[in-house]
Amino acid sequence: MSEIKLQRSDMADGWRFRVTIRDPDSSTSEHEVELTQADYRRLSGGKATPERLVEESFRFLLEREPKESILRRFALPVIGRYFPEYEQEIKRRLGS
Repeated sequence: MSEIKLQRSDMADGWRFRVTIRDPDSSTSEHEVELTQADYRRLSGGKATPERLVEESFRFLLEREPKESILRRFALPVIGRYFPEYEQEIKRRLGS
């Protein structure tokens, strides 16, 4: 299973995360993800931390594609453009 590490930076209207994914074979990929406070509230209902939302979103992606296929830089809601089930599934996973 892949290890997901997050580094969070605060922005005026949300957060920016540097996400590092490391596979058991020690290969890594890095991604930069932005999350607005409005998207955080909509996707998590406030029932999970921003970090948990981002980590669970990457677990969702890794279940569907290799880490090398994940965009290097994106806003979290963009996932829904590629995987229409994302928002409903992430809310279910977070209990929101």
